[in-house]
Amino acid sequence: MLVPNSEDLETVGKDLQMMFYMVAGLTSILLVLMVLFFQDRPPTPPSAAQQASQRLEGIEAEQVSFMQSLKNLITNRNFILLLLSYGINVGVFYAISTLLNPVVLKYYPNHEVDAGRIGLSIVVAGMLGSVISGIVLDKTHKFKETTLAVYALSMVGMWIFTFTLDTGHIAVVYLTASLLGFFMTGYLPVGFEFGAELTFPEPEGTSSGLLNASAQTFGICFTLFYSELFTAFGDNAANTTMATMMLIVGTIITAATRSDLRRQNAQAGSAAGNPLTHYTTLPGKH
Repeated sequence: MLVPNSEDLETVGKDLQMMFYMVAGLTSILLVLMVLFFQDRPPTPPSAAQQASQRLEGIEAEQVSFMQSLKNLITNRNFILLLLSYGINVGVFYAISTLLNPVVLKYYPNHEVDAGRIGLSIVVAGMLGSVISGIVLDKTHKFKETTLAVYALSMVGMWIFTFTLDTGHIAVVYLTASLLGFFMTGYLPVGFEFGAELTFPEPEGTSSGLLNASAQTFGICFTLFYSELFTAFGDNAANTTMATMMLIVGTIITAATRSDLRRQNAQAGSAAGNPLTHYTTLPGKH
């Protein structure tokens, strides 16, 4: 909407410049607010598990390093499986989002504005999916089950999106793209939370950083791969490959991930009066 289609490159350049100035202004305001008001941690631990983690940090402060934490994560089988499945799911989402414009315009020429709004619909539906996924996790604590369900539904959403593009009704594309965004973006907080469970008491910033790095890496590879498939064979082949080869593989990997809920165990241990006995600390420490 901010950068409408135009034959005049100078007009497009001015529109892009204005959009970038707006983004720069908003992010600058956020930066100032974070510097002034963002706290490192709450005054008191938000949960018994975090209290146990902070106590452990105090005990092992001199022995725990970033490299040691990284080593603990990359030798954690369940986290590596999550790293792969998370990267695949979010990578496919990045590829679809990046190449949404040519896919939509293939079936609906001169609908550039609709292509942008469909992208917006994906994001808004994804925000709703993220909130609902968080509520489900908070109420049930079924981390693996929720992750597997959302992953499988993302695959179903991808199939529906693929085979409804050519209906001739762009409203259908709005609906199916929103459904896809609801589950694929809704998977993001589920993956982060499951990662925190599998890697507790390692710093969540490290595990979430690795998950993001995996998503970016898969996203670059899948975008290039999707683009080649789209150019050579069309959108059906590209979308089917993403849904079949990638998301099915990711669903299988998710199913193979063991539900080792260390944070929940620490929470239960705190309730029992011994919060440090329910998860493994550093190598050599028992």
